[in-house]
Amino acid sequence: MLSKKDVTDLVYERKRQAGLSWASIAEGIGMSEVFTTSACLGMNALPRDKADLLVTNLGLPQEAAVTLAEYPTKVWDRSVPTDPCVYRFYEIVGVYGDTLKELIQEKCGNGIMSAIDFHMEVEKVESPKGDRIEVRMSGKYLAYNAW
Repeated sequence: MLSKKDVTDLVYERKRQAGLSWASIAEGIGMSEVFTTSACLGMNALPRDKADLLVTNLGLPQEAAVTLAEYPTKVWDRSVPTDPCVYRFYEIVGVYGDTLKELIQEKCGNGIMSAIDFHMEVEKVESPKGDRIEVRMSGKYLAYNAW
């Protein structure tokens, strides 16, 4: 059976060979760009029919559909990535994490933002001081249970 990493490597290779974008891959299976990309990188599970369609569209081995439809065990092998694009998000959480927690709790109550019932958009926004990256995230509010 193919591992999540094996499938990710195959997807990257086919994406590169065909000159595809994540948006075009997502459009081909009728799902959001963010969720499709995450599933292809092994961090979410595709519904089986979407996994089968992705396998067909990219010409992947059929066994990749099983792996794409499997719910992942989200275990990170590294503490802080060295990739500068990803590292900056860790830096943001380091600097603003406590601020986010305080503001979420003050505005919404004692709880968290779901990473499962979650939506994200990434856009490049022109600015006179230099283009900016805009990331909009929203997740369902989940109140902490009082046991």
